[in-house]
Amino acid sequence: MTGTGAGSGLRLEGVSVAFDGTTVLDGVDLTVAPGEVVVLLGPSGCGKTTLLRTVAGLQAPNAGRVSWDGLDLVTVPTHERDIGLMFQEHVLFPHLDVAGNVAFGLRMAGVPEPQRLERVDRVLELVGLSGSGDRAVGTLSGGEAQRVALARSLAPGPRLLLLDEPLGALDRALRDHLVAELGVLLRRLGQSAVHVTHDHDEAFALADRIAVMAGGRIARIGTPAEVWADPRTEGVARSVGHRNLVDLDADGHCALGRLGDGPGTVLVRGDRVGLDAEGVPAVVRSVAFRSGRGEACFELDGLELWVPVGQAPDPGATVGVVLEGDAVVPLAAD
Repeated sequence: MTGTGAGSGLRLEGVSVAFDGTTVLDGVDLTVAPGEVVVLLGPSGCGKTTLLRTVAGLQAPNAGRVSWDGLDLVTVPTHERDIGLMFQEHVLFPHLDVAGNVAFGLRMAGVPEPQRLERVDRVLELVGLSGSGDRAVGTLSGGEAQRVALARSLAPGPRLLLLDEPLGALDRALRDHLVAELGVLLRRLGQSAVHVTHDHDEAFALADRIAVMAGGRIARIGTPAEVWADPRTEGVARSVGHRNLVDLDADGHCALGRLGDGPGTVLVRGDRVGLDAEGVPAVVRSVAFRSGRGEACFELDGLELWVPVGQAPDPGATVGVVLEGDAVVPLAAD
């Protein structure tokens, strides 16, 4: 069972959607290659879910084209698009056991019982629930219920899987665990997928490419490494988790020195800041630990700089900070 096949995959060209005169998607272009996982990242209201619904056929575009392998899908109904859907509210059928829920789409498609049972067993094994087919859904934990919902989406072998914040209701530790599992599973299957989230850590853990959305448009798209290193705009930098956005004066100066040719905003990448006694003096204001990793907040003449650190200095200490050659990234205004 695999979601891939020969061809160009999913393509959106100039897709726009408006509700009551309000533009929700504004000329979106996007491709998803066979076997690729693309994550749509952005805050609530930026158009992520509407884009997903448009791909699924649940929302008709006002303009533009949605195609798979060159075939226009705009007039193809949802149930004929060969797409799997998974949402934050998994909505398992309470009157069916786990196997019955997973087999639902297969039964509706007329898959004969022997093949249906074989496929249910296989997909439950894939999601780590082997032997759980006869369990009542009311006995499942939150994480198990999401695994069942994922299995139900994967069972028909869709060519494309659409996931709309499926893990958003789970606690952080469980969400991180399931994101890692999901990434391994999608790549093992070679499954094309579009995953929606507002969580940048989730996006970086899962994506082959990240599409950062803002105001109904894709503001930046690239591999996780590309988007992190060069977010290009202030909004994208914030969306992917950068905190060191620094305003420069008319001469391009700030507390760290001259970082530009004139006024504007730059990103100072915390992962490209080092400590050196000969560097610019800074006071350690706070140190926090997240999953065993230290992060220090330094203050330089009113400027706060967040930097990941190995051996964290004591709060109140004065240290010297230095910038590596690629630490400063110019940013355009949104």
